[in-house]
Amino acid sequence: MKIRQLGVEGAWEITPQQHGDTRGTFLEAYRYDRLAEAVGHPLRLAQANLSISARGVVRGIHFADVPPGQAKYATCARGAVLDVIVDIRVGSPTFGRWEAVRLDDVDRKAVYIAEGLGHGFCALTDDATLSYLCSTTYNPTGEHTVNPLDPELGIEWPIERPLLSDRDAAAPGFAEVRAAGLLPEYGACLAYTESLGSLPGGVDR
Repeated sequence: MKIRQLGVEGAWEITPQQHGDTRGTFLEAYRYDRLAEAVGHPLRLAQANLSISARGVVRGIHFADVPPGQAKYATCARGAVLDVIVDIRVGSPTFGRWEAVRLDDVDRKAVYIAEGLGHGFCALTDDATLSYLCSTTYNPTGEHTVNPLDPELGIEWPIERPLLSDRDAAAPGFAEVRAAGLLPEYGACLAYTESLGSLPGGVDR
């Protein structure tokens, strides 16, 4: 398993080693210890989600209040998606930057998205199935959305006419969300993630 930090601080790409023969394929899709060593603290698993999307569907950009936020470990179990991570943490050195990683059922890559980052994806195939492990359970009062087509974000979605939910289509733009004081603060995000390493079972940096 190879773990590589992406250009957005707090985002990581995980590439598993696959073992195949005439029977099929085996791989370690998630390793608690290896991920904790890379990111500096353990991922506490509170919820697992499965999202199945038709080709051209765009979901996001979603984020949660910090604390506690919601870290995610996402992989594509079937088909392919373009997974997009956006740094929406006010004060971050990579604030406003986004990065995209193709997740599919060939390379079996995964991404880790730290608390405070925005997340979305575009389904590149029909029945694209994204599986993601979450550090906290869903909290509708603490979750927010930025319009994924906002020109200020400038995300290069690989589809001419993205299909959005009513909620995502009506979501405010990046500047509007920031003006409303909804974006996470970089310092608060760092303080929270630092505290995770000192919990029982944590990893010393």
